[in-house]
Amino acid sequence: MSHIPEEIHLNIGAIIFPNLDQTDFTAPFEVLSRLPNSTFHILWKEKTPVKDVKGLILTPEKTLSQSPPLDLLLVPGGYGQEALMEDETVLSFIREQSVHAKYVFSVCTGALVCGAAGLLKGVRATTHWSAFHLLEYFGAIPVDGRVVIDGKFVSAAGVTAGIDGALRVAALLRGDRVAQEIQLQIQYAPEPPFHSGTPATAPPEILEAARLTSRAITEARLTTAKSIAARLGVVTHESR
Repeated sequence: MSHIPEEIHLNIGAIIFPNLDQTDFTAPFEVLSRLPNSTFHILWKEKTPVKDVKGLILTPEKTLSQSPPLDLLLVPGGYGQEALMEDETVLSFIREQSVHAKYVFSVCTGALVCGAAGLLKGVRATTHWSAFHLLEYFGAIPVDGRVVIDGKFVSAAGVTAGIDGALRVAALLRGDRVAQEIQLQIQYAPEPPFHSGTPATAPPEILEAARLTSRAITEARLTTAKSIAARLGVVTHESR
């Protein structure tokens, strides 16, 4: 799909919610809010501040019902994603916006929310490594990549992958030159001090510690994913 001429205005919207991981939202915001001739809408069910999982306060500017039709919908993740999986108000909003949106962009476990809305059936997608095994419960085709694009659905892996995904989306919407200008503006040239950013490169003891930290939410997500798979009629390896 060719990028959209700059004379055409873009409406970009992101859902925020209690206990999200703020970087799933703020990192893409840093990129996408710089797109020429665009408006970025920050959305939630109420126009009251919400706290991210570590206590950072974020304030939506519009309710979901006040959102205009969006060219791009951003769905972040974080522990609060679990509460959205059966929230029909949120799921309906995602479904309705996805019909006409040019792209739907999930970051981290935001992919699971999109899956609960029925958007991932037969779609190639990625998510945070701790939830990667859950993608099949939503009918997705799991792809172990930092950013995966399948038609109008763009998914980024965990947290900081949202920057990479947002730059890819920026290029899809406005072209490579604009995306590269934004990358330079934010000086995105990562040189991590350690090589423990993925399960494949992290030392075994670091990986095990991270798994222990996320065990409770991972088990909760699995229970919810199984329930949603039954609702969506998704056949998994367990039910074959």
